[in-house]
Amino acid sequence: MAEVMGDDIVIAALYHFAPLPDFREVREAVLARCRELGIRGTLLLAEEGINGTVSGTRDGIDAILAHLRADPRLAALEHKESFSARHPFRRLKVKLKKEIVTLGVDGVDPNRVVGTYVEPEDWNALISDPEVVLIDTRNDYEVAIGTFRNAVDPMTRSFREFPAYVRENFDPARHRKVAMFCTGGIRCEKASSFMRAEGYPEVYHLKGGILKYLEKVKPEDSLWQGECFVFDHRVGITHGLGEGRAEMCFGCGHPVTPEERDAPGYEHGVSCPHCAARLDEEKRGRLRERMRQIELARERGESF
Repeated sequence: MAEVMGDDIVIAALYHFAPLPDFREVREAVLARCRELGIRGTLLLAEEGINGTVSGTRDGIDAILAHLRADPRLAALEHKESFSARHPFRRLKVKLKKEIVTLGVDGVDPNRVVGTYVEPEDWNALISDPEVVLIDTRNDYEVAIGTFRNAVDPMTRSFREFPAYVRENFDPARHRKVAMFCTGGIRCEKASSFMRAEGYPEVYHLKGGILKYLEKVKPEDSLWQGECFVFDHRVGITHGLGEGRAEMCFGCGHPVTPEERDAPGYEHGVSCPHCAARLDEEKRGRLRERMRQIELARERGESF
């Protein structure tokens, strides 16, 4: 099927923590409504709430958000929007999960306790305080293309590693002011709840995450450096939520900056400096064939 093109595809990143003991039943109605509206992307449902990123037309996104907020438990659901000339997702998935963002620590519940929200407009002042420890809660491949100035990089490969990192590297008696951030805010809900439970007296997190900061704060006032990694075809976005210049390496899934594309080991759609040395010829051959099929599909005006 030919890809529908235009400038009216809305990408909505959303999450909300709320008790949903009937989340399995909620899934069926949400899935049916998304299909009716032509929504693509992924939504996760769990007993603790909802999380996901979806794309659709303006009317479609407005309608699915209205459907979700019609549930009184999700009435306060917030979302962040960006725009694309085409759908960033190929299909729709509505999944059931134990957690809507997996920390893996029993008893951590943002519905009960969470850190202090900081508006994007107030974030610079907070993280400029020399007493504040600024922690990037995202994974290493996300941090690789952009982060806040002077932020600590935990170098985690998954969010499950975050609790161990905190316990090994920080002490609530010495690190009394902690500020955290993530892409859209959801990981910080869990991370701040965890750190409050660990005894940290002052825990702050960026409301709406990096996405809201890049939307609200002017480039000339920004303390953000680089691009913000996103989990779709855009790979990275910049101030004003415009599409960045990073691309994804199909060989290893790592984002690749323009500078890295000029480095040895880079081959478009096949390898990058992060994986070139460990890719065998069999996988290289498969990736080259994949790129050939993508190019053929594009020539025919088809999605791939």
